[in-house]
Amino acid sequence: MATATKTVLEQETDTGANSGGMQLVSFSLADEEYGIEITRIREIILMCEITQVPQTPPYVEGLINLRSMVIPVIDLRTRFGIPRGQATSDSRIMVLNVGSKTIGIVVDAVSEVLRVTNDQIASPPPTVAGVGREYLTGVVKMKDRLLILLDVDRIFTEEDAQVIEAVTSGLS
Repeated sequence: MATATKTVLEQETDTGANSGGMQLVSFSLADEEYGIEITRIREIILMCEITQVPQTPPYVEGLINLRSMVIPVIDLRTRFGIPRGQATSDSRIMVLNVGSKTIGIVVDAVSEVLRVTNDQIASPPPTVAGVGREYLTGVVKMKDRLLILLDVDRIFTEEDAQVIEAVTSGLS
């Protein structure tokens, strides 16, 4: 499945790069659907063994070795305050470019690559408050559902960046 997902991502990136609009990769956490701009995603991999690192925040799952590159892995459920779930055969690690770092995030399932227009993207409703609002770029209005659009640069604070730097320093 990961190979098929990667192939779809490569095809969408190749065929849609110059046609306008925005391409997103949609994924699920708990019962909600989220999207991240495809240009921020390096690759999507199957769940693998994650080496835990002691004395890190609860949302830091640990480290993986991806082709001789040590990458910190964040549990996005825990980061968003959603109870931790069991990994399934659909669970994936999305490897993202965040600033100058490469970070993995654990998601419940990767759904599809979508092309959306600016008309489909609405600002987050003002009634959405509390933890998580700062991560939202908008809400994508689709025919039969809504997709929460995330800003990966806002998911991780400066404090998070320092923790991630401490976890990975000297390991790459």
